[in-house]
Amino acid sequence: MQIDDTDYQALAAFRRALREFAAFSEQEARRAGLTPQQHQAILAIRGRGSISVGELAAELLIRPNSALELAGRLVKAGMVARTDADDDRRRVDLTLTEKAEALLFELSTAHLTELRRRKDLLKMLLARLE
Repeated sequence: MQIDDTDYQALAAFRRALREFAAFSEQEARRAGLTPQQHQAILAIRGRGSISVGELAAELLIRPNSALELAGRLVKAGMVARTDADDDRRRVDLTLTEKAEALLFELSTAHLTELRRRKDLLKMLLARLE
């Protein structure tokens, strides 16, 4: 495989675009009163409908005990409800509350707007990698 200056430029620009989006996302989460990790957690839960603590850990690439602590903070904040799983008494499922649904809708609207704003740049950068 040959790598030329154009490839390095595309990779660098793509990484920068990812960092800029991540910084935007973190700022929006904080503006909404959440930590970036809490935002990621409620998005992961909403994406699945409900999720176990172990699955949340896998989604966020964190240790299960860290996911358990995060879930506890979200429950305390009124964002997440815990329910015993029907099929496994040892498993606890996490679902979003109406409060979290409303907050996530606002955050997701802002994120989709930002992605649409960056759409042409992202398309160009991905096309350069073909």
